[in-house]
Amino acid sequence: MIGSGMLWQNQLQESKEVTTKFTVAYQENLKAKELKNTEIKDDQEVNKEVEQKEEAVEVKKDEMTEEVEPASVEVTEPIVYDNMTLTQLAEKLDRSLNSTIAGKGYLFASRSLELGIDPYLAVAIVLHETGCKWECSQLVKECNNVGGQKGGPTCGSGSYKYFATLDEGINGFLDNLYKNYYAQGLTTPELMNPKYAASTAWAGKIYQYMEEIKAN
Repeated sequence: MIGSGMLWQNQLQESKEVTTKFTVAYQENLKAKELKNTEIKDDQEVNKEVEQKEEAVEVKKDEMTEEVEPASVEVTEPIVYDNMTLTQLAEKLDRSLNSTIAGKGYLFASRSLELGIDPYLAVAIVLHETGCKWECSQLVKECNNVGGQKGGPTCGSGSYKYFATLDEGINGFLDNLYKNYYAQGLTTPELMNPKYAASTAWAGKIYQYMEEIKAN
């Protein structure tokens, strides 16, 4: 009996030791899991904090790089002639310019005003001398001569002057009108008539063209 009792006590002690070891192992395992969960939770919180900071940086970056709409500034073009702006005057002249010189209203307007010449008068002379109210003459088409000017280099075998480009021809005509007429006090068709044309009817025709241009 004593032997059996001792055996039983030994087995109980062994079971108790095994249980204790199991309990200790279980608790250690549980602590390890808790620690791991804590670390995961901490990592999640850190990641979340990092994401929030990154989002804040992106928002700030967007705010800094956002394009700012420029303030709208209305520019008013000044009145330059006959209660019109330069653009309006050019458009009016263009309505009378056809064929080869179509669309040259801005050049006539700007250069005439720069020289102090009446743009209506300048264009009226061109229309009369070249026929560009309908179809420009060969002198315009082949020589870029818009005012019947003479001089060198000549165009072909005639005495009329040749210009390399149409713009050069227009500027040459206006410069000549200023130098040889306006600068000498010849500022109206009747004052220009004796010097510009042999026909005494020239001035009346120029005035007629001027009225048509104004009304156009």
